[in-house]
Amino acid sequence: MSNYRWVICAMLFFATTVNYMDRQVLSLTWKDFIAPEFHWTDADYGTITSVFSILYAVFCLFAGKFIDWMGTKKGYLWAIFVWSLGACLHAACGWVTMQIEGIESVEALKAVEAGSMTALSIATVSVYLFLFCRSVLAMGESGNFPAAIKVTAEYFPKKDRAFATSIFNAGASIGALAAPVSIPPLAELFGWEMAFIIIGGLGFVWMALWVFIYDKPAKSSHVNEAELAYIHQDEEEEQGAKSQEQGAESEDEPAIGFLKCFTYRQTWSFIFGKFMTDGVWWFYLFWAPAYFSDQFGYKSSSGMGQLLIFTLYAIVTVVSIFGGYLPKLFVEKRGMNPYAGRMLAMLIFAFFPLFALFAQPLAMWEQSPIDPAWWPAIIIGLAGAGHQAWSANIFSTVGDMFPKSTIATVTGIGAMAGGLGSMIINKCSGNLFTYAEQQGSAFTFLGFEAKPAGYMIIFCICAVAYLIGWCIMKMLVPKYKQVK
Repeated sequence: MSNYRWVICAMLFFATTVNYMDRQVLSLTWKDFIAPEFHWTDADYGTITSVFSILYAVFCLFAGKFIDWMGTKKGYLWAIFVWSLGACLHAACGWVTMQIEGIESVEALKAVEAGSMTALSIATVSVYLFLFCRSVLAMGESGNFPAAIKVTAEYFPKKDRAFATSIFNAGASIGALAAPVSIPPLAELFGWEMAFIIIGGLGFVWMALWVFIYDKPAKSSHVNEAELAYIHQDEEEEQGAKSQEQGAESEDEPAIGFLKCFTYRQTWSFIFGKFMTDGVWWFYLFWAPAYFSDQFGYKSSSGMGQLLIFTLYAIVTVVSIFGGYLPKLFVEKRGMNPYAGRMLAMLIFAFFPLFALFAQPLAMWEQSPIDPAWWPAIIIGLAGAGHQAWSANIFSTVGDMFPKSTIATVTGIGAMAGGLGSMIINKCSGNLFTYAEQQGSAFTFLGFEAKPAGYMIIFCICAVAYLIGWCIMKMLVPKYKQVK
């Protein structure tokens, strides 16, 4: 049997890695490189990340339908072209801001008096420019997961989909892992603008490879009959059962209408699962570098700052891979159906984010035998690993319950809900941190003061989100039921 499906999985991994690196450039450069030029506050950054999240959510609502209509090959090409273009456009924001404000150099931008009307004007103009670029980025990135999940359903049987998804979804962790050791040095050596251009250009490399590598399994010259039979084993079993009960049906089921998708409990289960949990991952992704800078003084461009972020995502990467393999064990060893195995695995991984409750207390541990910064790096890494393992399985529930013709549409709807949750947590976090910093010791929570108290509040929310999400999903779809 040929194994070309794993080549396709590698391409999905590469795309997801590029996706998250493009998303991560801003979070690793804003605090130490961009904010001093444009006089941004935490609230400004929170606005940018929250607007990106809501735009991503809106675009996801239609991206899945676009992928189902366009097909995975052309649809994926369009998605990565748009987000790579958007990533590169960020580099022009500084120059355009200077032209609008009539300022001749970066040094003059930095020299503007903090809190002055000129500084406020610079911050406002630059924020709007970044929002435009983030909107283009969001439009393209919204197509990644609907396309990747649809390709996974095309190339893998149900029992292997969570494992394949965990592999390509690990690209998010690898992207976040590679980002702190590549992006700050690029920004330090060539300027933050070149960091956006170089990382954004990786997407165009992927496009060149995808054109020649991807075809549907039945049309691919690299997939032999044995592998094709393995890929379609679920369809053959289901078709055999249908033939016995009601006669053979056509292989290609018609797509379910967009609005019709909202009438199914399975859709709402996916929506709530994504809404409750995606924002947690995006909070870690967008705010972890700023957290280590604020709390411990380790800038993202410093060796220690890079090592902390690298360690965090190394833990996420190593632990999360097993998350996709766990339901495969439940299916093959315990005889569970794929949905039941996935839900049991998700319940197990829903407990991992509870580690976040200890991040801030250990960060303030005065008698710690190691640098206190290592505790939140390790703990957030474990919580993030729980998310990625959860994510691999929740994506696969769509393929379990919906026909292939509708998988990208439902995935896009769920991604929209995840983006909405991310918008809420990122906007609230930015405003909370700015307010907590302004209030100083007057702002307290569970014994913490000022900005550390703000971080503790968000960590508590992140810790319980997954268990709440799992309970809602279980109530909506208590057992496996496929949508026809």
